[in-house]
Amino acid sequence: MNTQTDFIGDIVAADFRTAAIFKKYGIDFCCKGGRTIEEACSPKSLDKDQIYSDIENLPKTDGNSIDFNSWPLDLLADYVEKTHHRYVEEKTPVLQQFLDKLCKVHGGGHPELFEIRDLFFASAQDLAAHMKKEELILFPFVKNMVKAKISNEAIQQPHFGTVENPVNMMKHEHTVEGERLRKIADLTNEYTPPADACNTYKVTFAMLQDFENDLHKHIHLENNILFPKAIQLEKEFSVEH
Repeated sequence: MNTQTDFIGDIVAADFRTAAIFKKYGIDFCCKGGRTIEEACSPKSLDKDQIYSDIENLPKTDGNSIDFNSWPLDLLADYVEKTHHRYVEEKTPVLQQFLDKLCKVHGGGHPELFEIRDLFFASAQDLAAHMKKEELILFPFVKNMVKAKISNEAIQQPHFGTVENPVNMMKHEHTVEGERLRKIADLTNEYTPPADACNTYKVTFAMLQDFENDLHKHIHLENNILFPKAIQLEKEFSVEH
């Protein structure tokens, strides 16, 4: 890993602990992972050398961190679906219920809650459709490619032409969701409940923060590992067959 020349997405793919460093400096490592640290620092006038130093000073791994970069693609697709897709499906209705309640009880004193609720509801609806497209179209094709590679068989031309087409659509949708969650973070003052917040208020903001963190990891695994490797695997078939 070369922190000065590698893309941010590749740095996080090599060591996910670096995600916390990028988050600390407000650098998007998932949707905008295709930049170097220097390119990400310039618009924000951040100290790139400090970030290089933070990464270099990370303790040596103890062998317990998960190296998603080395996983087979079918396993990674299953992991994303069973871990991150299920997380979204489980947390979404709870958050929707809490946000509705907050708007009714606290909306008069905190009108920003209505925008937060609308943004989250839009995100929930779009994410549900997004995940189904992955589960029914993209992931099955990735798994079929892995299976064909193992058995040394050709793959059938998918109806979407090339895997890059659904990948590009998914990446665009990731960017939209990333921006929505970023706006929610701004409206909640980085998930800081106001002085008059009740327990439901505090729990809702903590859950929203967890939701954003999970989505960042979810998008990172796809944008920076799963998608580029799927594109590369498809190219191998065109060469071999």
